[in-house]
Amino acid sequence: MKILKIVLFSLLGLLAFALILALFLKKDYKISREITISKPNQEVFDYLKLLKNQNNFSVWATADPNMKKEFKGTDGTIGFVSAWDSNVKNVGKGEQEIIGIIEGQRIDYEIRFFKPMESKDHAYMLLEPINENSTKIKWGFNGKMVYPTNLMLLFLNMDAMLGKDLEQGLQNLKTIVEK
Repeated sequence: MKILKIVLFSLLGLLAFALILALFLKKDYKISREITISKPNQEVFDYLKLLKNQNNFSVWATADPNMKKEFKGTDGTIGFVSAWDSNVKNVGKGEQEIIGIIEGQRIDYEIRFFKPMESKDHAYMLLEPINENSTKIKWGFNGKMVYPTNLMLLFLNMDAMLGKDLEQGLQNLKTIVEK
């Protein structure tokens, strides 16, 4: 009985320590990748501002061929929403909305995940002309894990997990746009 109490109090102490630690840990994470595309900035921007085009290059959009997709609004404008619903656990259900556009330079998105867990994150595409025939694109993702789930950031390398998908998506984009 005494050993059981020691084990129980040890587990409670460990749990309390983890919850206290989570109070002081970061909650935000940022991931970005870049690529250079051999096309003029405006041509690349005109392709990227159409959110439906992400279905052609995003790893996440192509992860489930049976995914249900729905679009609301006018593509390429603030307020346009691309929604998805998938039975594949890693895809889940959510929507992405264009929340900001700076012509020729930047597109901002709000991504709302509903399943497998709820969260709201932000993504962006930055474009920078290198010369008249080359454009550097930076695709970034800013996320937040609420307390106490932010404790998982100690064990998860979000940059490695999501970064490879951003890299592959940018490589797919380069292949499509440079054709």
